[in-house]
Amino acid sequence: MRARQESCCFTGHRPGKLPWKYNENDARCLALKRRIADAVELAYEEGFRHFLCGMALGCDLYFCEAVLALRERYPDVTVEAAIPCPTQADTWPAAQKERYIRLVASCDFETMVSDHYTSSCMQRRDRYMVDHASLLIAAFDGTAGGTRYTVEYAMSRGLSIVDLPILAE
Repeated sequence: MRARQESCCFTGHRPGKLPWKYNENDARCLALKRRIADAVELAYEEGFRHFLCGMALGCDLYFCEAVLALRERYPDVTVEAAIPCPTQADTWPAAQKERYIRLVASCDFETMVSDHYTSSCMQRRDRYMVDHASLLIAAFDGTAGGTRYTVEYAMSRGLSIVDLPILAE
């Protein structure tokens, strides 16, 4: 794995908090995916080579796909799936679970943060990512939840943060 100073992590909302829910053809979703891809490209231009992703539904998977696309152009990019527990995707819709399996298999590294589900394994995964990075890209609308927790934790740890607001309109 790469050094913290050249590592970037990501946080963002799950579909339930996104205005478009699961409709990834919505213009707002497509715009967010472009902004994520642009932020990842800029991070690469600034020297970031290792990208950590929490692999949750929604924005995490958008981020993972953007980094894997970047890796196709720049083979020195590495992607780490930071997985909170082995059962993370067990209850997801079939298409999303298949997407998750395909994306995890495409990553260069896989870190299982907890060996089983606990009420704190998601936060433990978020702390792991922040503790191993110096940049956080956040697709965030300001509401309470795991994304806000991760942004606040990153701020307390002194990470640089790229804010990608979720646009409702």
